Amino acid sequence: MKKEILNKIVNSIFKKYGMSKEHSQISTNALINAELVGAYGHGLTRLKMYCDRISKKLINPKPKIRIKKISQSISHVDANNSIGFVAADIAIKKAILNAKKTGIGMVAVKNSGHYGLSGYYAEQAVKKNLITMIYTNAPPAVAPHGSLKSLFGTNPICFGCPTGTKIPFILDTSISMINRGKIRVAARNNHKIPEGVALDKFGKITTDAKKALKGVQLPIAGFRGSGLAWMVDILSGVLTGGNHAGRVKDPFDDFSGPQNIGHLFITFKTDLFVKNYNTRIKDNIKTIKRLPKIKGIKEIVYPGQNKYNRFKMNSKKEIKISDIIKKDLEILQN
Repeated sequence: MKKEILNKIVNSIFKKYGMSKEHSQISTNALINAELVGAYGHGLTRLKMYCDRISKKLINPKPKIRIKKISQSISHVDANNSIGFVAADIAIKKAILNAKKTGIGMVAVKNSGHYGLSGYYAEQAVKKNLITMIYTNAPPAVAPHGSLKSLFGTNPICFGCPTGTKIPFILDTSISMINRGKIRVAARNNHKIPEGVALDKFGKITTDAKKALKGVQLPIAGFRGSGLAWMVDILSGVLTGGNHAGRVKDPFDDFSGPQNIGHLFITFKTDLFVKNYNTRIKDNIKTIKRLPKIKGIKEIVYPGQNKYNRFKMNSKKEIKISDIIKKDLEILQN
């Protein structure tokens, strides 16, 4: 399907569910971007979920978002249970503005929802020649080290910085071996997931996506990954006023209340400590790329390169829509 047609369809669906023209477009852009970079678990497969939660009054389509000024550099956003895309868009723009004024911007968000890809917002800051760090928590999926029960979300960690070239450095990774969106896509399409990334509810390794959703996802690097998940829960949940310690609602299965996800956006200028950042970052990347390569590796790539190339390639083609997504679009339009 042509991107322009898909944009129009998704936009009209969000407006049908009560969102403003501006908020509909913000949300549509984020979903289609996820499709273009190949992050399908954060793309159109979630559209019906957002609309279901609006219908059940768990996402506010017409939020009265409040921004509290803490200082020239720091702001606190109460998203009023808005869709996460809108809350994150406001927050990253405010963080950018604060950083441009003072050198550093920090924006905390509470009463938000799932906002898609952290890297999508990081790119906005990097395009303004800023370095950024972004944290958000998520519904229980990963068991803390030593626990039999999942409590932490996949809790993404994101870092972005300018590289002195058109391709930014964007590290956007969850603390789990596989992100939950990929498992949901696999479950919807009856596909297997890789071995060693999840356990079923009995604690056995499984490649069955549906069993994995009812079980536990495994963290990266064992207890170290568990520690990183805990850190993100503190930064994006405890610190911001959002839900934490396993209290974030699963958007697909838990309709007992709003998610109240917390986010933390930090941005700062590249020249805070040195004036030749561009020269230094180019030297850093060039030095690492020149290292001897193991057999079969043509190039040492930095985080963000592959995603940039996928976006560039996919932008030239029509967006492939699965039969399941087509059915979702038909239902939501009618």
